[in-house]
Amino acid sequence: MSRLPPLYALRAFEAAARHLSFTRAAEELAITQSAVSRHIRTLEADFGCRLFEREGRGLRLTESGRLLLPGLRDGFSALERACASLRSEEGTLRLKAPSTLTVRWLLARLSRFRLLNPDIEVQLTSAWMDVDTVDFQHEPYDCAVLLSEGAFPEEWDSALLFDEWLIPVCAPEAVSDGPWDLARLQAAEQLHPTPDRRDWRRWLQAMGLDGQVELRSGQTFDMLELGIVAAARGYGVSIGDLLMVAEDVAEGRLGLPWPSAVWSGDSYYLVWPKARRGQERFRRLRDYLLAEVAAMWLPQVKRVE
Repeated sequence: MSRLPPLYALRAFEAAARHLSFTRAAEELAITQSAVSRHIRTLEADFGCRLFEREGRGLRLTESGRLLLPGLRDGFSALERACASLRSEEGTLRLKAPSTLTVRWLLARLSRFRLLNPDIEVQLTSAWMDVDTVDFQHEPYDCAVLLSEGAFPEEWDSALLFDEWLIPVCAPEAVSDGPWDLARLQAAEQLHPTPDRRDWRRWLQAMGLDGQVELRSGQTFDMLELGIVAAARGYGVSIGDLLMVAEDVAEGRLGLPWPSAVWSGDSYYLVWPKARRGQERFRRLRDYLLAEVAAMWLPQVKRVE
């Protein structure tokens, strides 16, 4: 392995190159400006080339400096992530979850989980994801809830929380006279929680109604929650997830115009790395969420797979 320049000098260069300022680099690294200058001179002597040039009162990178910066930036980021994974507190859970699941189901459950488990702090990040993903190597999370087919890396543990059952939803007053027939569904304003209308397509195909309901028109959204809210306010009929709309149906805030639910083929999973410290906290969260799912009331509907 070839000899590397001093790590502290490389760190000083990376900070100075990022800020284009020795002064701001010194502030970030809690050293003096003269120390930053000295570290840069050490690197320039080691490499045999200039890394910065003066430009008026500021700095600019030389071609050599521009070549050096990306690798150092990525390298220090990797070092920080590696150290953070070992320093992560066993009493903390940094959880990533989809936006609609967070609003409709997870947030209330996590509030109760914290009351029952005061020794575990849950730091929840709600993220919009067209396709649910998490990268435990590059993202600052200990675990995640993902909508997925369930094919996860071998180095992850996972627990299936519940399946996604798609079902049409509308304002409660729109079903005051009972379930809809095909003609009424065809006449209704379609609300699409995804621009590609994939949820409606899945439901219609499983119900044997593919091609019988016009899907090219109607309002489109980029998340399930917006479609559900629009439907509840009477703007049309949308597709929702059976478990995530259950409480609104029970409280009379949503109606089910066609009480047949279709399994999308995906399910919600809690996932976490097997090698992460403090495995007991993941198991406690898993057991709690599974108990919450088992205790939920769900509308009595026909289920179609």
